[in-house]
Amino acid sequence: MRKEMKALVKHRSGHGAEMQMVPIPEIGPKEVLIEVKAASICGTDVHIYEWDRWAESRVKPPYVFGHEFSGVVKEVGDLVTNVKQGDHVSAETHIVCGHCPQCMTGKAHICQDTKIIGVDRDGCFAEYVSLPAENLWVNDPDLPFEEASIQEPFGNAVHTVLEGEVSGKTVAVIGCGPIGLMAVGIAKASGASSVIAFDLNPYRLELAGQMGADHLIHSGEQDPLDEVDKLTSGNGVDVVCEMSGHPVAMNQGFKMATNGGRVAVLSLPSKPVEIDVTNDIVFKGLTVQGITGRKMFQTWQQTAGLLRSGRVDVTPMMTHTFPLEEFEKGFDLMIEGNCGKVVLIP
Repeated sequence: MRKEMKALVKHRSGHGAEMQMVPIPEIGPKEVLIEVKAASICGTDVHIYEWDRWAESRVKPPYVFGHEFSGVVKEVGDLVTNVKQGDHVSAETHIVCGHCPQCMTGKAHICQDTKIIGVDRDGCFAEYVSLPAENLWVNDPDLPFEEASIQEPFGNAVHTVLEGEVSGKTVAVIGCGPIGLMAVGIAKASGASSVIAFDLNPYRLELAGQMGADHLIHSGEQDPLDEVDKLTSGNGVDVVCEMSGHPVAMNQGFKMATNGGRVAVLSLPSKPVEIDVTNDIVFKGLTVQGITGRKMFQTWQQTAGLLRSGRVDVTPMMTHTFPLEEFEKGFDLMIEGNCGKVVLIP
């Protein structure tokens, strides 16, 4: 086997990245080497690419970034028993410690010492990636590599939507980026009586309609709270999935939730957000949930089931595919917002 591979490297502090030839990773006794067949671009990757304040404080170039992928097992360590050469796999991207109180009580998704693939260690924008075997999820070999590569963010959406009851409920999805679009499809597949999608981007609102949203609200041209009042006879929505991270949109989300409703927040605001806790949370009796990662591995089971059954069709929001060498086209589309999910092929 050759010793080098092509990879997309965050080569320095600052904007951009570059293709380089780097050593193929070596594996330890509990690790696996995977040949990457498809890797999708995440919002986190965009933060790293653009080198915003979060990236500057967290990542340490030079290294290979990217964390959403699917591929085929090429080599396994001597102590690996859960996967074998030739298996089609994706990965839980949070590498957890296994011994903190959260890990010891079945809550590894909120491990106190989480390390993230493509953030804290080399990632998957490359021909090969090495990972702990315990982080791998074996895919149905009939699942296309492109679709298999988006299971990690799909799991974020599953966790957000299905952390509480959805069947027969009105669901608002605020922010129709890729994970918001997935949330629309998941809510519909899970029996939501009505799904209302909010965004400022007409292109992504159109995609939300294709994913099954019953109502599309352009928050810059319509008053979201007025529209929700009309659509719910003044009662408000039962479930709010906050995916935007925008202070105004977040406040609207809390205000549009019905008394006794649930607000699930996956978004990551760049600075503190002021919320009227007294009137919009306490007096309304809301349940507010912060969502991070995926439950290991309950969320992966739900994700695989939704995709395998065909209950959620992700193809409408998988809008662009490029060779890895054309990464700049993909990142430009993500930055502009003129895309759904972008997949890179090494």
